[in-house]
Amino acid sequence: MIYIPSRMGQLNRRALVRQLQKLGVASRAELAKALGMSQPTAGKIVDELLASEILEEIELPAANGETPGRGRPGRQLRLNQSKSSMLAIQLGLQETTVASLSLGGSGEDKWHHAFSLDPHEASPARAWEKQLKLAARKIDATHLRGVLLSVPGIVDESKNRILFSPNLHWTETVDMAAIVRRVWNAPVFLIQEERALALGHHQINPGCDDFLLVDFGEGVGGAVIMDGKPLANPLPISGEIGHTPVLGNQRRCGCGAVGCVETLVSLRGLMKSFSEAQQVRKPTWAGLQACITRNGIPAWLAQSLDAAAMAIVGPLNVIGLRRVVITGSLAELPATVISHLAQAVQNGSMWAKFGTVECVAAPRHRTAGLVAVGIDRLIVPDTKSGEFAPLEISKRITTPSRT
Repeated sequence: MIYIPSRMGQLNRRALVRQLQKLGVASRAELAKALGMSQPTAGKIVDELLASEILEEIELPAANGETPGRGRPGRQLRLNQSKSSMLAIQLGLQETTVASLSLGGSGEDKWHHAFSLDPHEASPARAWEKQLKLAARKIDATHLRGVLLSVPGIVDESKNRILFSPNLHWTETVDMAAIVRRVWNAPVFLIQEERALALGHHQINPGCDDFLLVDFGEGVGGAVIMDGKPLANPLPISGEIGHTPVLGNQRRCGCGAVGCVETLVSLRGLMKSFSEAQQVRKPTWAGLQACITRNGIPAWLAQSLDAAAMAIVGPLNVIGLRRVVITGSLAELPATVISHLAQAVQNGSMWAKFGTVECVAAPRHRTAGLVAVGIDRLIVPDTKSGEFAPLEISKRITTPSRT
């Protein structure tokens, strides 16, 4: 009999925090009404979350400069923006970036520290840990609740394990979470990077509940959001759009296969094709941008975009989606590139015969996605399945290791 109210309290806290994520700011009464809770119940939860510094109260000026009346009409609630309580780490092929995050931070990605490893490093895991320790000296971790690590490849998030990373094979054989915990004594969660990007896009655009996000960069990957949640899969693999084979493509991919589409439209693939077409030994990204602006889309790029579009169309037709969000390097090229890709997606999509298929470019919102994961797993975890260990609603104080 004790379990039921505890479970209800847990669900109510999750609902209230998620509602505040959507609204940004709200009064106690507004939250109670939106959630169908009694005001005393909502008030009790709010008081607990305020005491644990998950929420904070702010005073908003009255409309038109009018003086507020009795009570506290100007007092509003929001997720705490005054204190950094989580760390975000982005593990990239060339660079690792680190940022301190607040629960109510803005959607703009701002990385406070960055470092690179020597590509010929004999022990990349050891070198990476050393660089993390150097970064820790510059970061205030007094109120640290946890660390969110965005990683590429096939990731078993429930077990905090990278199963396969085509471009960073060294991460497959080490315990990345354990390395981070040796630097910061706090819970660590690994998040597949495209899932973080998709969650971030939804967090910044809460009305966008159903879409396929495709990110172009060092690789090409995707993630699906349906009904405002990541698509659940029976296996820890999804969105591997970049490893769709392209007939006639003879380039070898980091995954070991030949002909993957990401060998054509990843950053490396684009620059290789540009170099071959222009016979330039050291091509630059700015040079590619200028070439497209000046001459339009070259034939080699049009063929690569068409191949990418077919890899995108497959999930749309199978799952039943009509919205594609493109982030990363392709979104940095002239708008004609996304227009060409969008038309190719439209041409291949079954839904286009009955309605409209959207394909739009958007900025990356990785840190917003990592905050969303942190709130879901650290702040108001759902422990019914026992998948994630519960945390008391209390302020965590940890000190980074200096060794």
